[in-house]
Amino acid sequence: MTTRTGGRILVDNLVAQGCNRIFCVPGESYLAVLDALHDTPEIDLVVCRQEGGVSFMAAAEGAMTGHPGIAFVTRGPGATNGSIGVHVAQQDSVPMIYFIGDVGRGDTDREAFQEIDFPAMFGPLCKWAAKIDRAERIPEYIARAYAVAMAGRPGPVVLALPEDMLRDTVEAADRPKVIRPAQHPDPEAMTVMMELLKDAVSPVAIVGGADWCAGASHYFREFAEDIGLPVACGFRRQDAIPNESPVWAGNLGYGPNPKLLDRIRDADLLLVVGARLGEATTDGYTLITPDHPDQVLVHVHPDPEELGSVYRTDLAICADMREFAEEASLWEHDIIDFDCGKEAHAEWEAWSTVEPNDDLALDVAQCVKAARETLPADSIICNGAGNFSGWWHRYWRYGGPVCQLAPTAGAMGYGVPAAVAAALRHPDRQIVAVAGDGDFLMNGQELATAVQHGCDMIVFVVDNGSYGTIRMHQERHYPERLSGTQLGNPDFAALAKAYGAWSETVEKTAEFAPALERAKAEKGVRLLHLKIDVEDQLAAGTSVEKVRAAAKA
Repeated sequence: MTTRTGGRILVDNLVAQGCNRIFCVPGESYLAVLDALHDTPEIDLVVCRQEGGVSFMAAAEGAMTGHPGIAFVTRGPGATNGSIGVHVAQQDSVPMIYFIGDVGRGDTDREAFQEIDFPAMFGPLCKWAAKIDRAERIPEYIARAYAVAMAGRPGPVVLALPEDMLRDTVEAADRPKVIRPAQHPDPEAMTVMMELLKDAVSPVAIVGGADWCAGASHYFREFAEDIGLPVACGFRRQDAIPNESPVWAGNLGYGPNPKLLDRIRDADLLLVVGARLGEATTDGYTLITPDHPDQVLVHVHPDPEELGSVYRTDLAICADMREFAEEASLWEHDIIDFDCGKEAHAEWEAWSTVEPNDDLALDVAQCVKAARETLPADSIICNGAGNFSGWWHRYWRYGGPVCQLAPTAGAMGYGVPAAVAAALRHPDRQIVAVAGDGDFLMNGQELATAVQHGCDMIVFVVDNGSYGTIRMHQERHYPERLSGTQLGNPDFAALAKAYGAWSETVEKTAEFAPALERAKAEKGVRLLHLKIDVEDQLAAGTSVEKVRAAAKA
């Protein structure tokens, strides 16, 4: 073995694990890593403008690839800025490794410059948090970080790196690439599941989430279509299977189809695959209650600790999502085809069809319809949090896995950084970032990163001069008493031009399609600033007046 610095050992072991991209804001605390990256062409270093953007990009990378997205930030302010992405990766069940440059080992516990006890701070936010105190153990920690991040329910790992440790010169034995173990479903459990389906009258599947991938999508779609099983998805998992599938039933979460909610309530069997049945998916644990009387629950998940943790489970199957879906698709059964699959799909088709509203100057629903008609079916739609996303959730038709990047944690500011990560990972596909005005200004600075790194992407900013989601809740609970939700915004088109992007402002429905065509003809970063009136379009399908009327009813 040759002697190397800790920084060199760390980078070499990231390469050994297959890492080819790192997102960072540089810091003096990990200069030894940056120096090693200077001589590592295998890794593309993406330099960002704020650590929140860094961690969101790494989380999006993990969601797209199934392998840990890699983020590097510095101590104190850098680490706390980026903690939002660690939380998103945990709640979204995506693998990520968050490296933090730390104070030197000799200064620990003195409240040195920007010092924080990172394992203590991040422990509740991630799967594993630790500090590497000895450079020769870096390969061990990196291999373990990859294994933990990908195993069971995927999630984030946080590793603190004392700056003097990274400068140490030592001998270290590199570790081979970690391969995620794939657990097969228990054959007896599969037999029981098929018997339960055979006896069911109105079953519904809810899919998407931990460990979901293209293989799981392909095989589960085959299985569901074979028996006519309606397939709904958990909150912001709308690319779980292609929405063109004749058994696709739509999405749960905020603003779902009321007929889908009725179908879930009336189901005698729920087959939940990959989803956790979290608060958003279950409407605060009321659509499906933890005890779900009169409903059989079959829960399939890759993590045994998730099974039975909240919900009474009639049949728990711990398995890799692809392995389970493939086994189900190949299983010989005598289940009689259900009619409810095609019925649920017809209900979704009606729900997701745009009904024009000529009373609106700029009808966002019609804009989504126009975009759907002109952009490729495999476009990757990236959005943060806010009522603006509801139009895309309802009216966009997702083409299958890795067509939606959206935080189930409900974090604002995710869309633009996620689009940067998607544009770098999939330069051959159309990347679309969708943001509200409040949402955009939480990470809009990453347009600079997009331009610097040559990203090809379109950004829609829906500007209603308001924190629309909070305004909606405010009108429900305190009608006509506005406080803290109004916004004074910049000219977003002018701001985009200042970053070096192409841009236009759209204020009428008829202007949108031609503007989008002009945007498509350009290269690089393109932004359309869509200006709407919050009073008329507070959310998809509703206005301030309607919300107030419902609150008073």
